[in-house]
Formats: sequence, structure tokens, C-alpha cells
Amino acid sequence: MPRIDRAVADVPATPEDVYAAFVDADALAAWLPPGDMTGELTEVDLRAGGGFTLALRYDEAPDGGAKTTDDTDVSRVAIDELVEGERVVWGVVFDSDDPDDAGRMTMTWTFTARDKGTRVAVDATDVPAGIDVEAHQQGLDASLANLAAWLER
Repeated sequence: MPRIDRAVADVPATPEDVYAAFVDADALAAWLPPGDMTGELTEVDLRAGGGFTLALRYDEAPDGGAKTTDDTDVSRVAIDELVEGERVVWGVVFDSDDPDDAGRMTMTWTFTARDKGTRVAVDATDVPAGIDVEAHQQGLDASLANLAAWLER
């Protein structure tokens, strides 16, 4: 059975405002990198059929190094689907020589209106075996916390 990693958070914004944070390059660069990393988006085309390249640099390199270099994970993200106010679907491929990091992970972000905002859920399917389960969960949770904080501004 394929691996699925999931994270959920309630954020203080409408589903339309949450969606807007996914289709604005400055917003995405601000909230997507987890707390122990800085990120840079390049080759940005935030429309269905487009995508972007994301370089995440660790503040402190992990034991054994990152996926692409000692301190950096680079991923190429294809935007498979955009449904305004409802859903964003990405196909993510990591730049890595390690076969355990190979393959295309799908990240489906869904937005559900709640009484005081939006429930944002992310399901990562077909997660490569080389991605540590606990570290990935922490990263997903951190990105959602960053999104909530960014939307509160």
C-alpha cells in the first residue's frame, strides 16, 4: 500500500484567501518553508499546468546531509490542479541521486470552510521511502502553522 502522510490545521481566513496564498509567489515563499529552513522559489508559473522549483536550505544540515546537497533539498513541483477556494494538487519530484528519494509524490491541499475560517488538509501520497516519516510530518505541520500565521497578518 502506498504511503500517505497527512496534516490538518484550521486557519483564520476564507477558503478563497487560503487559495490565494498558493497562487502568489511571494506568499508561497513566505509560508511554505518549515521553521528550520529557508526557501527560494524559481521557475515560477503558478497556474494549472505550470509549476515551480523550490530550494529548501536547512539552518543546520541534517546528519547524513539533505537530499540534493549537504544542506539543501531541491524539488520540482508541477501544478496538476487548481480549483479556486477548494483544492490545489502538486506533483513533487526531488533532485537526488538516492533511489530512495526517487518518484513523484502527490500533495493534495484541500480547503473546507469552517465557522471561523478554513480547515486546510494536505495529503501527501506516494511519498518516497527516503523521506523520514517523523521529519515529514513535522515539516507539513510547520508549513500549515506558517500558513495560518501568514494569513493572520
